[in-house]
Amino acid sequence: MLSYLLRRLITSIIVIFFVSIGIFWLLHVVYPSPARAVLGLRATQFDVNTWNQQNGYNDPVIVQYFRYMGRALTGNLGFSYTLNQPVLALLKQRAPRSIWLSGISLVLAIVIAIPLGVFQAFITYSMPSFFLGLILIQVFSFSLPIFGFEASQSNNVFSIIGDWHDMTLPIATLTLTSVAAYSRYMRSASMDVLAQDYIKVARAKGLPERLVMIRHLVRNASLPMVTLIGLSLPLLLAGNLIVEELFNYNGLGLLFFNSLQKIDYPTLLAYTLAGAVLVVIGNLIADIALTVADPRIRLA
Repeated sequence: MLSYLLRRLITSIIVIFFVSIGIFWLLHVVYPSPARAVLGLRATQFDVNTWNQQNGYNDPVIVQYFRYMGRALTGNLGFSYTLNQPVLALLKQRAPRSIWLSGISLVLAIVIAIPLGVFQAFITYSMPSFFLGLILIQVFSFSLPIFGFEASQSNNVFSIIGDWHDMTLPIATLTLTSVAAYSRYMRSASMDVLAQDYIKVARAKGLPERLVMIRHLVRNASLPMVTLIGLSLPLLLAGNLIVEELFNYNGLGLLFFNSLQKIDYPTLLAYTLAGAVLVVIGNLIADIALTVADPRIRLA
């Protein structure tokens, strides 16, 4: 068990290292320098070259990478040129909002999806989140003015948590689209488990159907969900870019969207790297959870 977890931890660190190099290099290919965004379109080429030289953007990419990572390990993720704030401060400010939006939606989706795993949610699974959000806004904000069409704009997380009038539709949009995906996986896993011999043996022994479902079906069919939920961890960082933009919710997803439009390089880089790290961490957490839930994995 311990050796397995140690191998997975070492593998995750190696993956994060190479993924971070790839992301850093790709962003430099797309945006070699934020000089134009900082100095303006009227800046001369001499000004751009001078700015690049002063800020180290003329150095080889690998040199820039290790310099950036050295600063990042100390908590310095750069400075947002468009918002005039440290990137780390922006992430700390927006993260609780996105964690609340995605976290409550994820919990609701799991609670709803597992009991409904025997059904196939064809409609909501095939429906894009932005389209579902527009329908909910049209029905519940305009036709039936029950909820707000814009998410809470408060800077206080506790105020946002209590603002169900403005937060219901964003949460419902994320929850319904997640339920569709989770229930689809749960249904597929349930069908596979039902075909197993131990289910047939349990029924042949006269075990009540309720106990067959609880002891054998749900427990074993839920194992793939553990991996799926672990890979959903990055949603706690990003919230949902489309939903946050649709409902004008000032979370990390909207921050990334605005930074992308304005080519705010330090913010884009920090956000992308953080998302990649969370994907690896989510996968590692899922692996650890699976070793606890399924002892057979420990022998691998």
